[in-house]
Amino acid sequence: VQLQASGGGLVQAGDTLRLSCVASGRTFSSYVMAWFRQAPGKEREFVTAISRGGRTTSYADSVKDRFTISRDNAKNTVYLQMNNLKPEDTAVYYCAADSRLVQLRGKYEYWGQGTQVTVSS
Repeated sequence: VQLQASGGGLVQAGDTLRLSCVASGRTFSSYVMAWFRQAPGKEREFVTAISRGGRTTSYADSVKDRFTISRDNAKNTVYLQMNNLKPEDTAVYYCAADSRLVQLRGKYEYWGQGTQVTVSS
């Protein structure tokens, strides 16, 4: 599967952004989907993930209650709604997919190219 993320940009603290990640192929619903991020000088970190049917989600504590992951299997797309953005959310955001994972937090096989999110104070 190929993943194409978009929607990043430069915003101010407190603003909102919605990231999208479109997947190629006809088996999107068989993939667990996730968003990760990597800030300058830091390791890539898990942000959130969603189950194949969209009923189960998982969030990092740092984004819980501010970010929402969702998916539209008919459109082969996963979304990341980011509200009340903070400067510490500045990072390159990557979408990821895996067809084998049972748990939402694990090693993902497929990765998109990333989209930059910059939050100014």
